[in-house]
Amino acid sequence: MSDALVIFTPSGKRGRFPLGTPVLTAARQLGVDLDSVCGGRGICSKCQISPGYGEFSKHGVTVAGDALSDWNAVEQRYHDKRGLKDGRRLGCQAQIMGDVVIDVPAESQVHRQVVRKAASARPIIMDPATRLYLVDVTEPDMHEPSGDFERLATALRDQWQIDGVTAPLDVLRKLQPALRQGAWQVTVALHKDHHAGPHRVLDIWPGLYEGGLYGLAVDLGSTTIAAHLCDLRTGEVVTSSGIMNPQIRFGEDLMSRVSYAMMNPGGDVEMTRTVREGMNTLFEAIAQEAGITAREIMEAVVVCNPVMHHLFLGIDPVELGQAPFALAMSESLTLDARELGLHAMNPAARTYLLPCIAGHVGADAAAVALSESPETSDDLVLVVDVGTNAEILLGDKRRVLACSSPTGPAFEGAQISSGQRAAPGAIEAIRIDPDTREPRFRVIGCELWSDDPAFADAIASTGVTGICGSGIIEAVAEMRMAGLVDKSGLIGSAEQTGTWRCQAEGRTHAYLIHDASATGGPRITVTQGDIRAIQLAKSALYAGARLLMDEIGTDHVDRVVLAGAFGAHISPKHAMVLGMIPDALLANVTSAGNAAGHGARIALCSASARAAIEGTVRRIHKVETAIEPRFQEHFVNASALPHAVDKFPELAQIVTLPDVSFNTGGGDGDGGRRRRKRG
Repeated sequence: MSDALVIFTPSGKRGRFPLGTPVLTAARQLGVDLDSVCGGRGICSKCQISPGYGEFSKHGVTVAGDALSDWNAVEQRYHDKRGLKDGRRLGCQAQIMGDVVIDVPAESQVHRQVVRKAASARPIIMDPATRLYLVDVTEPDMHEPSGDFERLATALRDQWQIDGVTAPLDVLRKLQPALRQGAWQVTVALHKDHHAGPHRVLDIWPGLYEGGLYGLAVDLGSTTIAAHLCDLRTGEVVTSSGIMNPQIRFGEDLMSRVSYAMMNPGGDVEMTRTVREGMNTLFEAIAQEAGITAREIMEAVVVCNPVMHHLFLGIDPVELGQAPFALAMSESLTLDARELGLHAMNPAARTYLLPCIAGHVGADAAAVALSESPETSDDLVLVVDVGTNAEILLGDKRRVLACSSPTGPAFEGAQISSGQRAAPGAIEAIRIDPDTREPRFRVIGCELWSDDPAFADAIASTGVTGICGSGIIEAVAEMRMAGLVDKSGLIGSAEQTGTWRCQAEGRTHAYLIHDASATGGPRITVTQGDIRAIQLAKSALYAGARLLMDEIGTDHVDRVVLAGAFGAHISPKHAMVLGMIPDALLANVTSAGNAAGHGARIALCSASARAAIEGTVRRIHKVETAIEPRFQEHFVNASALPHAVDKFPELAQIVTLPDVSFNTGGGDGDGGRRRRKRG
């Protein structure tokens, strides 16, 4: 075959190109967000890419080692002068010689991704594991020989009632210079493990140390990595930032990454290295933004799903891809940051990982439980952390259940024809007039709606680039409410719906939201394939929730909490119209924001909270969706909009969904809509 298949991540855009086509050219033709300032001369280095090699079952492609042209003199010259990270190539120089998967790093994207995982402002009771202590140490005496460290330990016991102290070699090397420079007075940073182990000296300074003491609360997701830099003395969030998880090039969903590890010897090692590099890059950027040094970051708390947990730790995740989905380790862990390859912190920094609940319900779900405390609720509360893999908690004071549902990346804007991740210019909200069927929308980075006269000028710098996860949720729900989509998810024709915006695409139809093709911009539509992708994702989510409700023995929940970065931007009404969540009083459907990140902050700032959540996790009942026989039944019923069987009486109080069916062609004189026969 003279053409090669090229797949770009994280956008998911793909196309075939003649052999010898520069990667930058292919990216431009596909509309991939790959930067270039120098016009492809290999000078600016803005077009750096990371090719992936091996078998990518998710994409149905195997990438050979010679899929790109050989490293050339231009790349070598740039590497000699400024350096290229291992595995990076210049998109303007690397030519496509075979099927290839290419990741565009965040720093190579023109429009940087907006990782919407802001820190919660909710209060936290401070009880940090790492604290500072000023100590006066007795000077050495030839008549009573003892080591400086032993006398430091004695001083801590006498002055602070702290008994049992250890120190790593890096700290021991600093001890004697610090004692003498401080005239036998030093400040030490001590870390106390909540499992009653000895205190550990993380750092030491001469005299009174008045610098910073910081920790990182890290939400290591399969799609994004978010981190909050916290002051360990006050709990204040100093700064927050996030990046796309660079593992995306190995597969957008977790099972694709497990498959990559299965099919490619050493693939797990490669993914571990990649995610650690991404975390170090993020930590360095956060420290720089806050104006602090890496030495001041003493601790990190990491929450993640089980596959990310194993890959971060350097454990092969293959067992998590097959029944009985066994974890190598489910209990919490406290490890040296350096042992985990995290060098953008203090050399002696400690890293705490929350416990995993089950093989598919990870430390991120434990963090959500820590943040939302369903075990203290008088009402039956459903907590849904919406993401590529949805973690679901259901419970009250009596008992708490947990499960995970494989929703896939559609909610993140992937697998959607005009989809993209959340970035400036992406449609994030939409309304469709039920009478005219005309849309108006809002994009990230602009508060104005598209029907505002000032909208065009306000978005001049970004334009309208695509539609993100919250936008596609609202678009499909609005189409259902406007009678453009029937209960089965079928889009009607222009004749059936009465609007020219429903346009034929082969044997199906698509709804046109925005068309800037005349000026070189995108044509943004919602296709039948997009509807099906959303149906699959929301069906998995709802089916997981129904399994937990079956286990409890109820058809009703009192409250629904939407958690996660994506959950924070979902309209509760639109989510219920789609049937993503069970019917409930709309006022009782709330957003918790980034609950996993908040749970990580709680654990970072409170050692007692770590002990508490470890106890809670042991009491949570786990339901494995992959082996539950009723999951498929619930999944099929949930494919309808909102549902084929379950009633939504609360939703019916606020929304009347058109009773339309587009299973056959033709019109009936009522805007071309066919009414479904009752009875």
